[in-house]
Amino acid sequence: MPVLRLLRRNAVVIAGLLTLAYMILPNIVVMVFSFNKPNGRFNYAWQRFSLDAWKDPCGVADLCGSLSLSLRIAVWATLGATVLGTMIAFALVRYRFRARGAVNSLIFLPMAMPEVVMAASLLTLFLNMGAQLGFWTVLIAHIMFCLSFVVTAVKARVMSMDPRLEEAARDLYAGPVQTFLRVTLPIAAPGIAAGALLAFALSFDDFIITNFNAGSTVTFPMFVWGSAQRGTPVQINVIGTAMFAIAVAVVLVGQLVAHRRKNTGK
Repeated sequence: MPVLRLLRRNAVVIAGLLTLAYMILPNIVVMVFSFNKPNGRFNYAWQRFSLDAWKDPCGVADLCGSLSLSLRIAVWATLGATVLGTMIAFALVRYRFRARGAVNSLIFLPMAMPEVVMAASLLTLFLNMGAQLGFWTVLIAHIMFCLSFVVTAVKARVMSMDPRLEEAARDLYAGPVQTFLRVTLPIAAPGIAAGALLAFALSFDDFIITNFNAGSTVTFPMFVWGSAQRGTPVQINVIGTAMFAIAVAVVLVGQLVAHRRKNTGK
């Protein structure tokens, strides 16, 4: 039959589109319900179209405060994890040292370990050290679990680099710093950027590790969880939609820049 033949011929494309739709569907629901005006406290059933939540996204107490806190933690965690992860990735790929294999294996433990186990372990560590739970304990925890993802992204990029390019730069009398800044860093930049974006998303979105180590600090995911017990403000959907739009815009800009550089040969 022609229909079966068409489905068989385009099975991969159809499966990809269905998977993409499955992934995007929750974001579409969040986007649609950001324009809802519920009759009660719960934003679970469509009532009528309204722009009130978009006009006043900070209309719910402490929402923008928790959002600001999550953004600050995510930015600092991204910077810390990216710097440390990049150095670790270069060390693991470029240098030979004792226990290199063990370090290479241990660095991926946070990715394999259940978050609740890591969260409880970090809480035990902080309590035994006498640390006060709050902003700094959350930041340290986020840097630690984001580190593995940055190392993975940067390491894959560094392993694909051609060392002859750096040798050519040194043959042209470029110093170590100049070679790193003008040759090594630009080539490794896509991997570093990918690791940084992943770290930011993981840090901003984390709930389990944050909930264990936050003390009285309330981040945006914790605010969403707490609000769901009493009601779900439409402003939460507004913030989620805005973050999704920004993420898509960043990816599209990155793709356009990469495409333009490829076409111009720069």
